[in-house]
Amino acid sequence: MTTPYIVAIHAFTDNYIWVIRDHCHAAVVDPGDASPVLDYLKQEKLKLIAILNTHHHNDHVGGNAALLREFTVPVFGPANESIPTVTHPLKECNGNASEEGIAYIPEFSLSLRVLDIPGHTAGHIAYYGANLLFCGDTLFACGCGRLFEGTAPQMVNSLQKLADLPKETGVYCGHEYTLNNIRFARTVEPGNQALIERETVVEALRKQNIPTLPSSIAIERAINPFLRCNQPEIIRNASVYAGKPLSDPVSVFTALRDWKNHF
Repeated sequence: MTTPYIVAIHAFTDNYIWVIRDHCHAAVVDPGDASPVLDYLKQEKLKLIAILNTHHHNDHVGGNAALLREFTVPVFGPANESIPTVTHPLKECNGNASEEGIAYIPEFSLSLRVLDIPGHTAGHIAYYGANLLFCGDTLFACGCGRLFEGTAPQMVNSLQKLADLPKETGVYCGHEYTLNNIRFARTVEPGNQALIERETVVEALRKQNIPTLPSSIAIERAINPFLRCNQPEIIRNASVYAGKPLSDPVSVFTALRDWKNHF
């Protein structure tokens, strides 16, 4: 059995559909659009074996139905959201090996543990295993998702859960927002040398139209302001933005998220 590897398929303006593949099989994460997936499968002569959804937004699930017209495969997705095409509803299961807490892809011998990460949406999940993290629109490279359905405390807890994963974990998120996120982070934490260095790397990648992903948990801990709400420079600048002293991580996060929304 060959070790699977990950390929990015571009969709819409800035979405990534992630393909977990070997020489003949493919599983896809968050196929918002079926057309580029079908084109890739045909070009590479691959058989679709699974669909994994992180949350219900159409730019992440909109291609499910068309893919299912071509392939009969399991569709994994969040148990606490309504996605009609999902056949295997999943949620985080702490302390036991329940099937509803695992997305297992037998062709790859790959088990992906489900993490509940509400905030962007109420039932958002992530898939984690084999040093891979598919986190949808919760954690972005140097950023995080907007709070459409969840609360700031929920998102802070969800981001901390992801930040606590091993530092070598690859971060595969749903959009190419990295350069804009870094420019915001530079405003929030201008003294962060790791951030300055990362901007140079990311700018070079984007000039060649190369994805800036995957990132890693180590990189995100070092540069992502939403994971660094305890840093003095970020606390100070978030307090200036909010017009009042901030101290706890949730209030700092709330100010940062509002600031980013208007950046």
